[in-house]
Amino acid sequence: MFDFLAFIPRAIAQGIPLLFGSTGETLTEKSGNLNLGIPGIMYVGGICGVIGAFLYEQSLPSPAEINTFLGILIPLLSSMLGSLCMGFIYCLLTVTMRANQNVTGLALTTFGVGFGNFFGGSLIKLSGSELPSVILSTTSNCFRLSLPFADKLGWFGKVFLSYGFLAYLAVVVALIAAHILKRTRAGLNLRAVGENPATADAAGINVSKYKYFATCIGSMIAGLGGLYYVMDYAGGIWTNDAFGDRGWLAIALVIFTVWRSDVGVLASFLFGGLYILHMYIPCGMNLAVKELYKMIPYVITIVVLVITSMRNKRENQPPESLGVAYFREER
Repeated sequence: MFDFLAFIPRAIAQGIPLLFGSTGETLTEKSGNLNLGIPGIMYVGGICGVIGAFLYEQSLPSPAEINTFLGILIPLLSSMLGSLCMGFIYCLLTVTMRANQNVTGLALTTFGVGFGNFFGGSLIKLSGSELPSVILSTTSNCFRLSLPFADKLGWFGKVFLSYGFLAYLAVVVALIAAHILKRTRAGLNLRAVGENPATADAAGINVSKYKYFATCIGSMIAGLGGLYYVMDYAGGIWTNDAFGDRGWLAIALVIFTVWRSDVGVLASFLFGGLYILHMYIPCGMNLAVKELYKMIPYVITIVVLVITSMRNKRENQPPESLGVAYFREER
């Protein structure tokens, strides 16, 4: 029989990196920037967190002397700084230099994966590990700390309270982002920039500033998805190319949620469940069937895209200037 009690926590844990990535990309796209570099940014966020954690663990006399606060803070800041640099590079190329957004995003994805694999391989050599991976279980234990009374609450504790703090942070950030976009003047200005930057510019809104801020903050949020995957979901084990296609799923999730980060909370858990569904549905040794199950999230995204296009509701459409560089001289 299908074990929902085991499936739901794993689906939620699988969906948290997608939630971080989709929330960051939603903020970015609301400014009119189409950042296809999210997979690379999440990869850089993960490896930068690993570098920070590795250097901190190496400085300790023994693993037992780790400071939990520093064990969380150093990888967290390292991850956000690396992701911020990636977002800044994207803005410099697309907003300031007006390069093609699609090409720039794909280049950042390629660069991010190469950056992660290069430094990941270097750390593997420095650690002297016989396995092709870096193991940071001491730091991972800091990130995976859950509420002490979760085990005493039975199925409720296991389903809702058995996660590390980054899982709850992802939900809070998504809800805050939705509130800012819907209810604040800054969010209204950001949406105006994404819909019609020329009109926003004429109204006195600094288009470049909003694009820079939204993209850089969105990149830092997305980078936390990579950090969560390594430090929490993977138990502190970094292996090159282990991140898979989660970055692309995060971009697909933005379309699935029709550019609403609050909807992304439940949608990310749904995508996380669909992503691991093949592990819970018996299909024998037929690998072809398993690969078909892995296609389900993408198929659903295509269906949603077709349905929203047919309805033609403006609130369900992408920002009008998405992917288009703004030339103030042509205003």
